[in-house]
Amino acid sequence: MAQTNVNIRMDAELKRQFEEFCADVGMSMTTAFTVFAKKTVRENRIPFSVDREIPNEETREAIEETQRMMADPSYGRSYTDVDEMMRELLG
Repeated sequence: MAQTNVNIRMDAELKRQFEEFCADVGMSMTTAFTVFAKKTVRENRIPFSVDREIPNEETREAIEETQRMMADPSYGRSYTDVDEMMRELLG
């Protein structure tokens, strides 16, 4: 079977993470993309769900609160005792 080259552009950090993942599972990025292409053609579909994750209201509020805390460390409650924090969170 004749071989051909495919060029893919992606974020450098994503590429690094993907290369690391592929190495961890014992394959190259080329092999991973080939597996993806073969499964896509065989099943005649993208072989996984492609959804847009939309955070719910509670998650959006938590994200906003975390951003405020990062911008202003005096915002929110801090703890010096893990047991106290867990009692307050679970109580």
